[in-house]
Order: sequence, then C-alpha cells, then structure tokens
Amino acid sequence: MTWQTVVTEPSQLGESPFWHPQEELLYWVDIPARQILRANVFTGTLERWTMPTEPGCIAPARSGGLVIALRDGMYRATTWGGELKLLQHFDHDTATTRFNDGKADPLGRFWAGTMYEPRDRAEAELFSLDCRNAQAGGPPVLERKAGGAVIANGLAWSPDASTVYWSDTTRHVIYAWDWDAASNAMTRRRVFRQLPGKPDGWKTGLPGYGGRPDGAAVDSQGNYYSAMFEGRRLLKFAPTGELLADIPVPVQCPTMPCFGGADLQTLYLTTACHGRPAAELAAMPLSGCVFSMRVEVPGLPVNFFVD
Repeated sequence: MTWQTVVTEPSQLGESPFWHPQEELLYWVDIPARQILRANVFTGTLERWTMPTEPGCIAPARSGGLVIALRDGMYRATTWGGELKLLQHFDHDTATTRFNDGKADPLGRFWAGTMYEPRDRAEAELFSLDCRNAQAGGPPVLERKAGGAVIANGLAWSPDASTVYWSDTTRHVIYAWDWDAASNAMTRRRVFRQLPGKPDGWKTGLPGYGGRPDGAAVDSQGNYYSAMFEGRRLLKFAPTGELLADIPVPVQCPTMPCFGGADLQTLYLTTACHGRPAAELAAMPLSGCVFSMRVEVPGLPVNFFVD
C-alpha cells in the first residue's frame, strides 16, 4: 500500500473529491481558492473553474454537470464552466457560516452541511435538497437533517443505504443514524466513534495527537474511511466502529478520500496546505496535492444528483 502523487499542483484546501465514471475524471474543490477542479489522472491535464464564493462541496448530476454548495446556497450548473442557477438560498449569516462537506445520497438528493467559522458555538447544520420532482414541475423539498455541530463533515452512506454517517470535526466525533432511504428519515442517532481531542499546546511535529475526523468514504464492504486532519493518517473503521487500519499519509492534513478508477479500487485523497506552519510545509512539500493508493476492497461509486 503505497501512496502516489497524482496531482502535483497543490490546492490550498482540497475537499469533496469524486470520480466521474463516464468522464473518467477526478473532481474536487479548493475552498479558499474558490475553485472547482477536475483532472485527467492518466494524462495529467488539470482544469480550474472559479466560483463567486467558496464551494464547500459538489456532486455530479445525472442529467449532466454539477450541483454545488456555495457560501449562501445550493446551485446547479449543467455544463463545466456554465451558468450557475440557484436551487436553494439559505438565510444563515454568510459572514460567519458557509457550506462545507456534502454529496448526493443513493436516491439522488443533494446533502450539504455547514460550518460555523468562529468555531466557538455549535451552529453547524446538515440539510438535504430533493429536486427529483423538478421535471414534473414540483418544487424542491428542503429538509434539515441534523444540527448541533461546529463543523459538518464525514457524510457517507452504507452500501445497503440503511446507515448515514456524519461527523463534527471540532468535537472529534463521528455519528451514525439508521436511515430509511425512501422516506429520508434518520433515527437512532449514536456515536459511531469518538476520537481523542487535541492536547493543549500541541504543535506539528509533536507526538500525542492523531488528528480529527474530516471527510469520509465507504467501501463495498461497508468500511468507513476517515481522513484525520492534522493527524497525518487515514483511518479505516468496520461498520461496527472497530478500527481496521491506520494508514499513514505523506502530509499532515489529509481532508477527504474517495474511490475511483474503472474497478473502484483506487483510493484518492485530497489534502490541505492553507494556513499551515512554514516548517510543516518545508518538511512536507506535497501538502495540498492529491494522492492515490490501490486497495483490495473496491469502494462505492459516486452517487448522482437527480433533477
């Protein structure tokens, strides 16, 4: 299990990667740079698309293009570089709150969570937007699914679509709920995994801290992969919450994994360099790059947004 660097141009804060199976391209966002990126990992071609505000997350759309969560709401673009059409505006204070981690669910709804940037209050929420009746002229259905977090992250579903995962990065906790896909009901919230907090005074290069749960992905056996920001590792948990693997990564701040390639046995990983100490970046010059690793168990394909 060896990491390869597949995109050498660093992102400030790479997030929300997905593999597009028809296009055979890897997509992700660079949040502070306000860009959506896509790369042909075979030829090395990299494209960037600048957004008007920070893109927290993206998902491919079944009818083409992307659905995008920007700072103030969810938008739709039918083509790469095309016009952004507002799907749902949100009334949160955009001076302190923006969208963060999200993706489409197995039935085609778009989910996105927010983060409260001062990080001193648990005001982050998780929403789902259902646009599946749009062609029949019906309105979008917006639901608030969870709240009480500081930074929404770690969204993923089990292979049988019976469990949804969501994490609060600041509190170092990953939650799980029973989920009914048809009704979109979440029940029986529980702590899937509580990770140790950050010790007072900890700095890069010191022992004693394993990072906090950032973005996540699930494989075909239901194992949950969590990128541990500042922990320089990727953790693999069984559906029971048991730790199966602690995978070192080449940089301090991994942000989110996804599975790709024709066989879904390539694990991609975005990372960050934004705001990191100069000594850390000097020691880890690949910070912000995208990495890949071949794995034995295939992942789940990306879910497409349906409108």
